[in-house]
Parts: sequence; C-alpha cells; structure tokens
Amino acid sequence: MKYQHLDFMACPARRQLGLAAAIALTAALTGCAGFGGIAPQTQLQDPQALDAGPLLQSAGGDAAWPDERWWQRYGDPQLDALVDAALAGNPDLRAARARIAQAEGAAQIAQGATVPQLDTEAGFQRTYQTQQEFSPSPAFAHTYWKSDLLLRARYALDLWGRDEQALEGALDQVRAGAAEAQAVRLSLATAVVQAYAQLSMQQALREVLAANLARQQTLLDIARRRLAAGLGTELELNRTATQLPVTEAQIEQIDENLAIGRHQLAALTGQGPGAGEAIGRPRLALDHAAELPAALPAHLLGRRPDIVAQRWRVEARRADIAVARTRFYPDIDLAAFAGVASLNLTTLVTGSLADLGTAGFGPAISLPLFDGGRLRGNLQQQTARHDEAVERYNAAVIGALREVADEITRQHSIGQQLALNAAALDSARRAERQAEQGFKAGLTDYLNVLDAQATLLQQQRQQAQLVAQQIESHAALMAALGGGYQDPTIEAAP
Repeated sequence: MKYQHLDFMACPARRQLGLAAAIALTAALTGCAGFGGIAPQTQLQDPQALDAGPLLQSAGGDAAWPDERWWQRYGDPQLDALVDAALAGNPDLRAARARIAQAEGAAQIAQGATVPQLDTEAGFQRTYQTQQEFSPSPAFAHTYWKSDLLLRARYALDLWGRDEQALEGALDQVRAGAAEAQAVRLSLATAVVQAYAQLSMQQALREVLAANLARQQTLLDIARRRLAAGLGTELELNRTATQLPVTEAQIEQIDENLAIGRHQLAALTGQGPGAGEAIGRPRLALDHAAELPAALPAHLLGRRPDIVAQRWRVEARRADIAVARTRFYPDIDLAAFAGVASLNLTTLVTGSLADLGTAGFGPAISLPLFDGGRLRGNLQQQTARHDEAVERYNAAVIGALREVADEITRQHSIGQQLALNAAALDSARRAERQAEQGFKAGLTDYLNVLDAQATLLQQQRQQAQLVAQQIESHAALMAALGGGYQDPTIEAAP
C-alpha cells in the first residue's frame, strides 16, 4: 500500500479545503483497506471452570500462602546464605533484570511518540546556479549561499489512539518482564533448595556407609580371631573381608556425588566450583506436613509469577491488535517551523529578524489507500500472536493446578512411605544387631550377618532418600503456590 501525503502549508483557504477533502476521502475509502473477518479466536481460561479434583478441594484450608523467604522454614542458616547468594549473583537472574531494562527502554520510546517533538535544523549550502536555470542570459549565472536556522515542532493528534495503545502495550511488556524475573527468582531459589536436599541425602548416605564400614571392620577382626582360635573358616574370613572394599567403593561414589553437588550449588550462586568446598554438612528439617490455602484456583492466578507474566503478555498482544487496527485510518500530524533563512551567509548572522524571519504551520495527513493486503496481513499476524499468548496463559493455569496437585499427592505418599519405612527400619536394626551378636558368640555364620546388614542398609538408604524427596517436594509445592509472590497490580481476592 502507498500512503498519500497531503501537506497543507500554503494558505489557510487551501488548508481548510484540503482538510475537509481528506476527511471526506477517508470516509469514502474506508472499505478499501478493511479489517473485517479478523478477530481473536481464543479466550482466557477460567480456573474456576476447571475440575480441581477432590484432592485439592479437600486439602484446601486456612493455611497461609508461602512467605517470600519460605526456605527459612527448613531451619538451616547455611541454606539461607546459599539462596541469598544465588539471588544476588546468579547470571540468569541478572539477565532477567536486563530484559526488564530493555522493556523499559522500549516503553520510554513509545512514550516519546505521545508528546510533541521539537528539534532544530541548521543548513549551509554553497550552490552554483547556471544561466539556463531561470534565464538564458549569462547575467543570471552566479554562485550563492543558501542558509537557514530553523526550529521545528511536530505533534501527532493520535485521533485513533495508536500511540496510546503502543505505549500501553510497551508498559504491559515491562510488567510481564518484571513478573518473569520473579519467576526466575523463584525457580532459582527452588533449584538451590532441591540441590541442597540432594547434598543432604548424599551426606546421610555417606554416614550410613561409614558406620556400616566400621561394623564390617569389627566383624573382620572377630572373623580373624575365630579363625586363629580354630572356631572359624577361611571361607568365613574371606566373605567378611570382601565387604570392606565393596563398601569403600560405595563411599567413594558418594564422595564423587558430594563434590558434584557442591559444584552445582556454587554454580547456582554464580561462583566457581571452588566456592563449593566451603559448604558444610546440611541440617535440614521439615517438622510439619504441607497445607494448602483456601480458594486455591482463583487466588493462584495472582500468586504465580509465571501466570501473571503470561497475562501481561496477553494484554500486550491486545494492544498490538489495537495498534494494527488504527493503521487502517489516516494519521493527522500538526507541524510548525520558525527560524531565519537567507541566500547570504553573512546576512544570516548580521541581518535583522524582520528581514530574515520565516515560519509556517499546518496539518499533514497520511491516508492508506491500497497496500496489497499488507495492513490485513499485519492485523492477522498480531491477532494470531494474541491467540498464541492466550493459549500460553491457559497452559500456565492448567499446569499450575497440575503442579500443586502433583506435589500434594507426592507429599501424602512420602508421608505414608516414611511411616512404613520407620517400622521396617526399626525391625532391620534389631535383626542386624541380633545377627552380629550371634556371630560374635559363634551361634550363627556370617551369611546371616550379611543378609541382615544388606536389609538394614537398604532401609537406611530408603529413609535418606525419602527425607530428601520430602523436602524437594515441599520446595516444589512452595514454588507451585507462587513462593510468596503476589501481583502488585491486582487485589488478592479472586
């Protein structure tokens, strides 16, 4: 499409006539570039219309939403320091803040279009005019200066709200960026807690294996004494001795996992792997079961930063549609200039304002006529982007409810497993103690001790894993509930 630029600067009569003609032409050509048939095809998901299931409905109560520093509930100052370090030094979080700054810059650019523009222009040009330009007489051929110094002003009337909609869309992008930065912050804190829980599990497993290695060394000494006294056999001694290098290899594997876990935590805090060497034994504790706040689906919309970000993306896309529609209408700008002009550089500096002054003003109209479908294509593109943003929002809402339901299910299951494992662990300890006592007294062989130790070790491993899984799941639940975030632009009520 071409734009017909009609500049009315010559005289008041022509300006008024041209403006009236432009308005009439606009009305006549409305159908030349219409946007009929192009409209959004999607709607925002109402969380109340989703089946939350009996689990979430029964779990919802009077529990408070997570605190902004929810990880302090685990009672480990070292963890608190690691999370603080991550929130201060992680590159991903700094990158998110940089994206906010970019969006703010774009909003400032959009705001600039809504206010009058003022600039200056100075021109100095040396020109040779030939004799044939105005007259065949050689007397008319000469060289002259063309000089001017002007102050120009321009203001877009924005009759259709294009600039205002563009500014609002840019501000929505800033809001979305701020919410996304909070989502990165929450994801980062959750990652630190879960990596720390894994480190705690590995440390617990190492302590279990170290205690088991000490018992095996004691039993090996007993086996040697039994063999020396003629009460044991070489087979029994070899079986006892075989367990030590096996356990030592397992401890070596745990040490590898501990080192890698410390490297991971150091990276999450934005530091090199060497910083992880200072991380000591975790002391995590979770002394109460997870609870859910009331009215979960509705309130969750303002508590999850990822959902809030997606909602602002939708609003920004709506503004883009509005801007695309205004492009079907004419633009009317008011322009004016004032300054001095002269064909002689010296006169420009020394002459009087009355002799050199020049000024002008008037409207400038741009009217789209025929563009080969460019405007409709742009509107269709912006509408499709809006529909995509809506579906991303809908997916975020559905995913948020699923995550909460998953973690509540996992919390209940882990609680049951811990209770059952506690009973099995108690029985395994008694069986292992009885087998060792029988072996020391010569009442049973080492096979019974091996079997009892293997059972005890399995239950101890299971307990350490369940404790870590419980904390990891609790951290994931805190993240699923928004991690203490609340959208500052809306009320907490649904």
